Amino acid sequence: MDRLQAMAAFVRVVENGSFSGAARQLGVGQPAISKTVAQLEERLQVRLLLRSTHGLTPTEAGLRFYERARLAIREADEAELEARGAGAGLSGRLRISAATTFARLLIVPRLPEFLNRHPELDMEVILDDRVIDLVSEGIDVALRMGTLPDSAAVARRIASGGRSVVATPGYLARAGVPRTPADLAGHEAVVYSQLSNGWSFRQGGTEASVVVRGRLRVSAAEGIRAAVLADLGLAVASDWMFGPELANGAVRRVLEDWTLPPIDLWAVFPTGRLASTKARAFADFVAGLVNGDGASAENADLGGRHSQRDHSQKA
Repeated sequence: MDRLQAMAAFVRVVENGSFSGAARQLGVGQPAISKTVAQLEERLQVRLLLRSTHGLTPTEAGLRFYERARLAIREADEAELEARGAGAGLSGRLRISAATTFARLLIVPRLPEFLNRHPELDMEVILDDRVIDLVSEGIDVALRMGTLPDSAAVARRIASGGRSVVATPGYLARAGVPRTPADLAGHEAVVYSQLSNGWSFRQGGTEASVVVRGRLRVSAAEGIRAAVLADLGLAVASDWMFGPELANGAVRRVLEDWTLPPIDLWAVFPTGRLASTKARAFADFVAGLVNGDGASAENADLGGRHSQRDHSQKA
């Protein structure tokens, strides 16, 4: 077997837990599979599998090799699909990652448009406020927000959104309406625990820095929304997070004559992989949604390269 076929055989062995199961799936004899794995171990000079009467178990090195081999096989399959389908609609599987609240409010409701345009495409959406490893999780493109620190990953800034201080009419009726950033010191804030609670406000040439405090700290954007809507306090949040409620009056902005730093939305692509046509097309689609111009052209070049490390994100 060639190198890629050997990887495929090893992946099947791990997933089946036996040489015989892998052999049945691949339509070859069990001795051929056993020999292939032995040759892999000899070439790599490391034990990949532990053999016992209970079956086969990958070693730590075997697990690492399995994850990388699985991704290599997937990339090879995608390369063939793209070559065969050049100029045709998108097909295969697209695996994306996004913050839960942002995706629930802005992305998932509009996915029918994208999927109807590409009937041969399947999507898997991983919703998580944490930053996950794109390579090990097999993510094609992640939507992340905020400032991206330096690293080797490739990112494209696709939108920039506003931030506001928001609260419900019920909370403001009880606690009063802050008129200046300094007034926030006398208010209960719902604090997002993964970000700094210090903020800089601007009004013309004036800058005011304030640290918001509150009895409630929340680790996810869904919790921020729920707490604010329960009249527990005000919050500094992206306009994306409270878009429906800002539109219907369930929450309102305060300190509207002061501005906060905007929040950037990035499409982040895995390190060491060429961004696929599917991933670029989806990034263009999201850019069109959040910028209010519908789905933008899906053949746009990958631009706005940026380096990034792991960071917290918030819808």
